[in-house]
Amino acid sequence: MKESGKNVMELKFSSRSENEAFARVAVASFVSQLDPTVEELTDIKTVVSEAVTNAVIHGYEERDGIICIRTEIDGERVSITISDQGVGISDVNLARQPLYTSKPELERSGMGFTIMENFMDEVIIHSKPGHGTTVHMVKYLKSRQKSLAN
Repeated sequence: MKESGKNVMELKFSSRSENEAFARVAVASFVSQLDPTVEELTDIKTVVSEAVTNAVIHGYEERDGIICIRTEIDGERVSITISDQGVGISDVNLARQPLYTSKPELERSGMGFTIMENFMDEVIIHSKPGHGTTVHMVKYLKSRQKSLAN
């Protein structure tokens, strides 16, 4: 699907932990057309894993639901939006704090959003209790910027 010069991919899948690997590989495969560095691709795969895992564990609390991923490529800009219609986050600022977890009984590290923020250039989180969460992330591929300059 092409939209105004952007190359777009959209996926919808069940909120099952076994689908996290599928999501990670699908986004990485789509982004691979830009010939990113191994580090850039690893960063993207990691943030997709974190966001999808958050949707499964926290958003749907291991219940059935749908996770949506939209990935856009526009030049060197890769935009990834992952959303769920789960329970939502009551305090996004608290959830973004390193080591915070709403499920300590699961021995979660509480580093998901911190990892996303460290590996991506932009991270925007929209959430409404009872209506779900959307995580929008942007990464500018340095490798792509160099190839466009030549």
